[in-house]
Amino acid sequence: MIRIEHETDRAVSLFHQERLLCRYVYVSQQPEIEAPRPYFHPLNSLGGDTLTNFRPNDHPWHHGLSLTLNDVSGVNFWGGPTYFREGGYKMPARHGSQHHIGWQRLEARENESVLAHSIEWRDAGDVLFREERSLVIQVDEKAGAWSLHWSSSLNNVSGRTLSLGNPHSNGGLNGSHYTGLQFRGACELLDDHLDPLIAVKAEGDRTGVDAVHGSAAKWMEWHGQSDTSLRRVVIRFENTAGPLHWFVRRNNPLVAFPVQYDRNLDLAAGANLVLDHTLTFTGA
Repeated sequence: MIRIEHETDRAVSLFHQERLLCRYVYVSQQPEIEAPRPYFHPLNSLGGDTLTNFRPNDHPWHHGLSLTLNDVSGVNFWGGPTYFREGGYKMPARHGSQHHIGWQRLEARENESVLAHSIEWRDAGDVLFREERSLVIQVDEKAGAWSLHWSSSLNNVSGRTLSLGNPHSNGGLNGSHYTGLQFRGACELLDDHLDPLIAVKAEGDRTGVDAVHGSAAKWMEWHGQSDTSLRRVVIRFENTAGPLHWFVRRNNPLVAFPVQYDRNLDLAAGANLVLDHTLTFTGA
């Protein structure tokens, strides 16, 4: 049975059989430089191991599991510095922020919960996107797993065409196509200590970061292990619409679902950017 517990006007926690499954903070209190936005943290396996990292010392703008866009016509919704063709890494002039507007659904049933709300993506006082976000959580006790189906529709309400980019597509830093839904994992998950069972894999029999990063595949997986409990965990990342070019880091464990890869994406005024992803966490 999934149960929702409310924190006044800021966050909700979801429990399964009285064990914390995840906490969703829909009103962020992080500083502007980190592009404040809703996020999941902690996000746990059914066994109780925490799988996400929040504000790690190497990249404090990485907030567990959250939806980001690196460059929206010069506005950074990822947080922190970015790489520019001239000058290298430096702080962008503008960081955007995401603001919860209201709930459409917030309910839990036996092994399923639905969280659906509206969000405004703002550049100071200007609203660039109005997002409708749906988060469906399902538990499969027999498989020792639970899944999060994340779907978002971002409507360009700015009144102009918006260009979506990243340091790779902007010509600044090859291979740095970080943007989109971002999962920052617990530090130990991919620490392999010469253990061949700990690995990054993807569709098409790809194994290892060099083979997976930047490759086009519908899904990729982390096969990891938690500290203290020593339980094994598999995290599967899947893009419903088909292959995308994955962004993955192992030493600072990170996965991103890029909305675009080697060229910027122009989104006309009034157009929608639709994202549809599923994450499955196995480990009990």
